[in-house]
Amino acid sequence: MSFWSAVVLLFLIGSITWLRAQKYRAKGDRIEPAFLSGDAELEREVQELRKRVAVLERIATDEKKEADLARQIEALRD
Repeated sequence: MSFWSAVVLLFLIGSITWLRAQKYRAKGDRIEPAFLSGDAELEREVQELRKRVAVLERIATDEKKEADLARQIEALRD
């Protein structure tokens, strides 16, 4: 492959990549209404999971006795 063939090939690859990026950016400007209704549910679920992780971190790093740990786990099941 000659030098100029490589230059043309690289130019074509760059152009195609740029055109596809522009196409995806143009589609990204439009927000689908289906996503708007699910955002509140997803946000609620994320908050719930953050609370659960905080409780698990507290239990894992707590230096109390094993019986106290079992009591806390049972309290979480209720």
